[in-house]
Amino acid sequence: MPRSDLRKQGMITVRPVGGRREEPVVTVLLVDVANVMGSRPDGWWRDRAGAASRLLGRLAAVPGAAPATPDGRGTCREVVAVVEGRAREVPAPDGVRVVRAAGSGDDALVAAAEELVRAGADLLVVTADRGLRARLPDGVAVAGPGWLLEELDRIDCAPPA
Repeated sequence: MPRSDLRKQGMITVRPVGGRREEPVVTVLLVDVANVMGSRPDGWWRDRAGAASRLLGRLAAVPGAAPATPDGRGTCREVVAVVEGRAREVPAPDGVRVVRAAGSGDDALVAAAEELVRAGADLLVVTADRGLRARLPDGVAVAGPGWLLEELDRIDCAPPA
């Protein structure tokens, strides 16, 4: 896909530096924790809070590793994770800002996305939920859980045993 099409779809944001070069974008990764957990049938349903805690632990490595965004134009250096239900009580590891949904996790994620966009953040939301994707602010880039889990594996952030 041509770069101009990626820009129009909100997949990349490019800021010129000195009129010629392009500066990589630092991206905030906003994660739908329940959706990512549910993407792999690894027994997460037996202990939702434990599965959320393990995923948050893996996400804590992201700011230091700064993985590339799916389009390769930016790096993920900040993580915001939305948790809901029984996972609301899990501790937040260093490096991850946890949003604890009082009600709907989708509502909390949309509110967090709107807040981050208003603050000027370049945002990458991780979810496979089509309904949720449709509710996000215009221009917000989205990736599926498979991309995130592959990146966590690539940066050698294996799930705890």
